[in-house]
Amino acid sequence: MSTAAADPELNRLRYPIGRVQYPEHITTAQRQAWIEAIEKLPSDLRNATEDLTDEQLETPYRPGGWTVRQVVHHVADSHVNSYVRYRRALTEENPSVSAYDENIWAQLPDARSAPVDVSLRLLGALHARWTALLKELTPEQWKRTYNHAKTGAVPLDKALALYAWHGRHHLAHIASLRERMGW
Repeated sequence: MSTAAADPELNRLRYPIGRVQYPEHITTAQRQAWIEAIEKLPSDLRNATEDLTDEQLETPYRPGGWTVRQVVHHVADSHVNSYVRYRRALTEENPSVSAYDENIWAQLPDARSAPVDVSLRLLGALHARWTALLKELTPEQWKRTYNHAKTGAVPLDKALALYAWHGRHHLAHIASLRERMGW
């Protein structure tokens, strides 16, 4: 049993909004809400971090977790990968996409030391393009898939649910840390 599973408090810090949940049937209204969450994420993330000092940005959101700086850079890394996967799924038949080790990426020099504004600006531009694409997809296009090396075929509407959750998940890491620390 992992440490997080054995320690409910650590698990709560790791998953402050719970794990991603996928509805059995995805509605147009759900898609619209998820697109809005993705569209809003860059400004929400900027608001969550804008007044933090370098010392605060170097604080892990939980014991053994990434720093706030690494979380922001991770969101950019993850969402760049997702955007490319969407474009490939829309232009290729069930393309194979590789997994990447997010923990190793979080240890790279840019993730450990670059100003968070670099990733916030990247996310602003990326999410503007991504949501422009998402808002125009047809019902048939939402069913298109990519083949993830670890999880198999992923329909684009399920990926949308995942990435809307992903943004809220990491925003909650920062918000809960700020609350605990009184920032």
